Amino acid sequence: MSSFNQDAAVNHLRSNAEPSSTGHCAQYVREAINAGGIYPAHTPLARNYGGPLLAAGFYRVNGNYPQKGDVVVIQPIPHHPAGHMAMYDGQIWISDFKQYHGFYPSQSYRDLQPPYQIYRHD
Repeated sequence: MSSFNQDAAVNHLRSNAEPSSTGHCAQYVREAINAGGIYPAHTPLARNYGGPLLAAGFYRVNGNYPQKGDVVVIQPIPHHPAGHMAMYDGQIWISDFKQYHGFYPSQSYRDLQPPYQIYRHD
């Protein structure tokens, strides 16, 4: 099994983050994971990345103590059918933009608090 270079993944995500959401969180996070040396199967919807991450050597993490390189997959809410995904850079969550208010990407996600799962690769 390949090792995951969290630093390379996080650096890629930081350097490519947009000023605000572009609606392409899954693409940005997948490309960062690729930059870290792991290649999960592609799926267009963020909400469906759990299976590909598990198949690529990630595992589920419980708790609220994220580590650098952790990936969160969040289920959809009304008007956001794709769900969301982001990676923790050691300080904040980043998707296609820097999320300064936690892993939920917007106030509507924070209000509704849909189910999520955090994944880690050692």
